[in-house]
Amino acid sequence: MIHTYQMNGYNIVMDVNSGGVHVVDTLTYDLLQYIAEPVPETCPPEALAALSERYAEADILECYGEILELVHAKVLFSEDTFAKYADFAVPSPIKALCLHVSHDCNLRCAYCFASTGEYGGGRKLMTAETGKKAIDFLVVNSGDRVNLEVDFFGGEPLMNWDACKEIVAYARSIEKSVNKKFRFTMTTNGMLLDDEKIDYLNKEMSNIVLSVDGRPEVHDNMRPCPNGSGSYDRIMPAFRKLAALRGDKDYYVRGTFTKHNLDFSEDVFHLYREGFDQISMEPVVAPADQPYALTEEDLPAVFAEYEKLADRILENEKNGGWFNFFHFMIDLDHGPCAIKRLRGCGCGNEYVAITPDGDIYPCHQFVGQENYRMGNVFDGTFNQELKAKFAKAHVGTKPACRNCWAKFYCSGGCNANNYFYAGDILNAYDLSCQMQKKRLECAIMMQVARYERKQSAE
Repeated sequence: MIHTYQMNGYNIVMDVNSGGVHVVDTLTYDLLQYIAEPVPETCPPEALAALSERYAEADILECYGEILELVHAKVLFSEDTFAKYADFAVPSPIKALCLHVSHDCNLRCAYCFASTGEYGGGRKLMTAETGKKAIDFLVVNSGDRVNLEVDFFGGEPLMNWDACKEIVAYARSIEKSVNKKFRFTMTTNGMLLDDEKIDYLNKEMSNIVLSVDGRPEVHDNMRPCPNGSGSYDRIMPAFRKLAALRGDKDYYVRGTFTKHNLDFSEDVFHLYREGFDQISMEPVVAPADQPYALTEEDLPAVFAEYEKLADRILENEKNGGWFNFFHFMIDLDHGPCAIKRLRGCGCGNEYVAITPDGDIYPCHQFVGQENYRMGNVFDGTFNQELKAKFAKAHVGTKPACRNCWAKFYCSGGCNANNYFYAGDILNAYDLSCQMQKKRLECAIMMQVARYERKQSAE
C-alpha cells in the first residue's frame, strides 16, 4: 500500500507498511497513480496511454523499471507484516493511571466533555486513601513493568492539592519495596497556581499540561470563570513562570480550537510569542449541533490552516526560531514501537482511569458510562473480559483502518471518540480521521523540507 500527495512543491510517496517516504519527480508521481497491487512486471497499458501525451514512451518505461526495483527491494508496496498478528493481541500489564482527584472545576469551559468537571455524577474530590488504593491497584496490575505513570486529572486537580501531595508521597515511599518507579504528570487550568505549587510541580511532575486556548479573546470565549469573566489574565503569568522554571523537565501548553477560531495558527503563534516552545492545539470533538463544533463543512478551512501552520513553522525555523508543535511530531527514521503502531494509547488495556469513588474506567472520557465501568479499587473487581476487548481494539480489527494509509500513525484513533461519535470503539470517527491524515501529510512534508534544507547547507 502506498499513499501519494503533493504539498509545498513536493511530490511525496509514502510506503505505508515500511514507513518509508520518497520524494519523486513528476513522471514517477504521475505513473504511480496507475499502479495497484499486485504490481505487474510490465507497465500497465492504461498508464502508457494516459501519460504518452506528456512523456516519451521510453522515459515512461524506464521510470517503471525503476519503480519495479523499489518494489522488489520491498521499499515500495511492501508487505503488511502486522496483519497476521491481528488475532493475537493480548491484554498487557497496566502501565498508567489517569487519577481523577477532582470531579469539580473552577472554570466553565463551553466544550467540556466532563460536564464542567463533575462527569454527570455530582461534584466530589478524591480522598488520599482512595488515591493510595489506586496506586496499590497499579502496582498489583503492572506485572513486571518497573516504570509506571500517574496523571493527576479532573475537573481541576489543584482543587484537591493536599490529596495530590499525599498520594505522591505514598507512591514515593513504596517505590523501592515494590521495585517500581513512578512518573507523575498533571493537567491543570492554572487558576490556583502559585509559587509554592509551581515549585512542587516542577520538582515532582515529570510532565505538566497547561490548558490555554491561545489568544486572550479566543481563550476567554470558551474558558470563562463561573461568573462569566475571562480566565486568561489570571492564568498566563503563572503559566509563563512555571514553563520558564521547568528546566529539562517536560511540559506543554494544550489548546483547543473550535469553529470560532478556524485561524488557529494565530493561536499557536500567540502561545509561541508568549514564550512557550511546547505547544499542542487540538480540534474540538463535540456533537454537530453545538455552535462551536467542527463539522464536515469546516474541513477545507481546517486543512488549509494546517498547511498554513506548517509553512509558518518552517519559515520560523528558517529565521532561527523553534518550537515543537505536537501534532506535527513524526519520526521517519524509527517510527513508533510496534504495539503503539497497532493500538495507540492503550486505553482500557495498558491505561485506565480511576474516579473519586474508586471506580475503574478505560480512560477519562469513558467515566460515567456504566457499560464501560471495569471495576473498583476497593472491592477488588476488574473486568478482564472488557480489558481483553480493548486489547483487541487496534488497526487490524477496526474495519475502516485496515486499508487506511495513516493507520500506523493514528493507531485507529481515539476509542472514546469512536464510541461516542461513531457508535463503537471498533468504528472510526471519520471527521477526526480526516484531520489526522491532513496533520500527518503536513508533518511528513515538513520533515522533507528540513532534510532538504540540511542537505543544502552541507
